[in-house]
Amino acid sequence: MEKTIKVLMVEPMKEPYPSEVENTLEGLQSAVGGYIETVYLEDCAVLVCNEEGKLLGLPGNRSLGNDIITGTFFVAGSNDDGDFVSLTEDKIRQYSDRFQKPEAFTQEQVEDASAIFSLNFYE
Repeated sequence: MEKTIKVLMVEPMKEPYPSEVENTLEGLQSAVGGYIETVYLEDCAVLVCNEEGKLLGLPGNRSLGNDIITGTFFVAGSNDDGDFVSLTEDKIRQYSDRFQKPEAFTQEQVEDASAIFSLNFYE
């Protein structure tokens, strides 16, 4: 297992940038400021965000489908075993393009996205 992994860091109202994160639970939690939640984007790529971001009122960062990811998140690589690994240069470019433009959200938009997610989750 890699001790540190190369990721794409995405902060609210900033352009994404490559960074390195310690590949431990503590290191991952430190990078997002709390408990982690993972969202698999595709084979070999996973978005890691603060699980309680919406509950804590963190600012909206980027939209993802019908949801809004709050607070700082990063995109890491993932292997067949589900372990976090460094992103390839191609994936860094791909997700830099995907999350390039900072998005602004009102707190109401973030709360509405939470409500939609909650409804869909239980349906």
